[in-house]
Amino acid sequence: MQTRVIVNGAQGKMGRLACETINNHPAFQLVAELGRGDNLQQSIIDTQAQIVVELTRADCVYENSLIIINNKAHPVIGASGLLPPQVEHLQTLSAEKKWGGIIVPNFSIGAILMMHFAAIAARFLPEVEIVEAHHQQKLDAPSGTAMKTAEMIDAARRDKKNALPLKALIAGARGAHHCNVNIHSLRLPGILAQQQVIFGSLGETLTLTHNSIDRSSFMPGLLLACEQVQHLDKLYYGLEYLLAIE
Repeated sequence: MQTRVIVNGAQGKMGRLACETINNHPAFQLVAELGRGDNLQQSIIDTQAQIVVELTRADCVYENSLIIINNKAHPVIGASGLLPPQVEHLQTLSAEKKWGGIIVPNFSIGAILMMHFAAIAARFLPEVEIVEAHHQQKLDAPSGTAMKTAEMIDAARRDKKNALPLKALIAGARGAHHCNVNIHSLRLPGILAQQQVIFGSLGETLTLTHNSIDRSSFMPGLLLACEQVQHLDKLYYGLEYLLAIE
């Protein structure tokens, strides 16, 4: 029997590709393609959807995620913009309901490995900054991938980073600051999604770079999330939990 899936945010570039990918997979039945103005809650009820792939925008992803969980569909949340307190609340709600889901800042397997390698490097090189670049249609910044990377780096550090007595002559010159990591966001035409994690140490630098040049790079991770999400008993944050990376 096929698993019933809704794609919310189906009119975007990522959403259209997600619909095509799910529609062509024998394990899934795409039961609704939703966009702005559609009633997500009613669609879940009417279609009896088991999974909702959430690919909308930063200004509505939190509310949509609450609707998905409260209506007993498994969320695969790919839209960025969730703040740490919102992630924590969604995880608490899922734990109370014993209901599985996953928040995926980046569906690319290569990006997940880059983040994993960054966490390893942070154990030995605490001085690090992130430069992330996306297309100009991505209106939120920094990216969810950059924020997740910073969180993983901070959790892995054994030594504190240097406290620099710098004074920014222009506000924002040092970028955003998340989990003791500076993040610089670029929004330019000609770019889909890329990230550099730059470590500095005495006499050397180490740069980890990932570059998605086509949205097809996100589809294996999207399918993996849809295949596994019904077997989860809580809301996970990051695709790495499904890859068994150690």
